[in-house]
Amino acid sequence: MDGKKPSILITGANGQLGRCLQLFDVQFPDYNLVAMGREHLPLHDFALVDKVVESLHPAVVINAAAYTAVDKAEEEKDKANLINGYAVGNLAAAAKRVGATFLHVSTDYVFNGKASEPYTETDAVDPVNAYGQSKLLGEQLAFKENPQSIILRTSWVYSQYGSNFVKTMIRLMSSRESIGVVNDQTGCPTYAPDLAEALLLIATGTREKQPGIYHFSNAGIITWYDFAVAIKKIKGFSCAVNPITTGEFPTPARRPFYSVMNCNKIKTTFNIETKDWQSRLKECLHLL
Repeated sequence: MDGKKPSILITGANGQLGRCLQLFDVQFPDYNLVAMGREHLPLHDFALVDKVVESLHPAVVINAAAYTAVDKAEEEKDKANLINGYAVGNLAAAAKRVGATFLHVSTDYVFNGKASEPYTETDAVDPVNAYGQSKLLGEQLAFKENPQSIILRTSWVYSQYGSNFVKTMIRLMSSRESIGVVNDQTGCPTYAPDLAEALLLIATGTREKQPGIYHFSNAGIITWYDFAVAIKKIKGFSCAVNPITTGEFPTPARRPFYSVMNCNKIKTTFNIETKDWQSRLKECLHLL
């Protein structure tokens, strides 16, 4: 490792966002991207996290680690709160001690989904499930421990890596004659490489790193059904895709019906543009 280069510590190295962040290594040659997974940096081991951050002394910490099992969180609230909440506060505090910029990723699930126009960063939060509550706790503890924290809320994240809606649809459409997809939940998909690039542009950019919450997703407002139909069309599947209601597809955790986010703030503050969801989906599907 070149000791002259500032380091960017990335947690959650093996998750879909962590893996996408590592794709940009060559595009940011002035930095050492140090990506660590749970096997080397388990966020629940606060003492180890403190030791690693102190030893590495990074210029930036990007927390891409999270407990993301939305339905399972209903029965594992303590675990979700530990990883998405208390561990975030600990990591934010560790970053502050070494003077590192702390970037953290949160979710549209901090909102209750009862809005009728895109959520702004100042709109009231009111999670409707345990996962959303744990992510809100993480936001609160990050700012409590490190008021200079920068948090990006995102939604409907997918990529060529890990488990996500796009890969699930490909699997189902490849093996079934018909599927039903919820058509009364509205939001914005986010291609994980775009989110990764936004985080790194903020981390390494010349613009002042203004602390606070920012919304980031690809542009466009759709339902899960719309998303599935687009996947079918691009991949050329013959599987019938039928619209259904949330009531016809019950899950342990409630979902917000509307989670569209207004992304103007991140554009004006950091000059980061959001790309349309259709072109980003096409790019992802070319890799799958």
